[in-house]
Amino acid sequence: MVDETDDATLRRILEGTKTIAMVGASTNPVRPSMFVATYMSSRGRRVIPINPVQAGQTLLGEPVLASLADIPAGTQVDMVDIFRRSEAVPEVVDEALECLPGLKCIWMQFNVRHAEAAAKARAAGVLVVEDRCPKVEHMRLMGGTNLAGLGGGRISSKLPGQG
Repeated sequence: MVDETDDATLRRILEGTKTIAMVGASTNPVRPSMFVATYMSSRGRRVIPINPVQAGQTLLGEPVLASLADIPAGTQVDMVDIFRRSEAVPEVVDEALECLPGLKCIWMQFNVRHAEAAAKARAAGVLVVEDRCPKVEHMRLMGGTNLAGLGGGRISSKLPGQG
């Protein structure tokens, strides 16, 4: 079994992801999903927002869809990023496995875990990352900047070589 949390695997997932279906995406500019969507979009990823309450609105130039089933046939989705409570994960995973052939990764945000749903996705050949954020991992592993323009590395006022 692949350890989806080792740095090499996380880097491979993030580098190979071109399209992300973000379940629980919000058009509210102060929601964490907006920060992640904006960051990943700024790194060349297409973010397809999924939120039944906001369906029909637009987020980063993409229409907000009500469900994963509403993604047009033939659209290759590499990752489903879940911004929902852990209890909602099984339904999201079931829909993703049914509607998104070629899906490579189910990614659950901070504090989101579901062992049975994760096992089902893994059994279908899909990598699963739980309780992590792709924005944070991208910044950490690939040196991206956050929305404030600060690097993902250690910030210090000391010059290199100073203790």
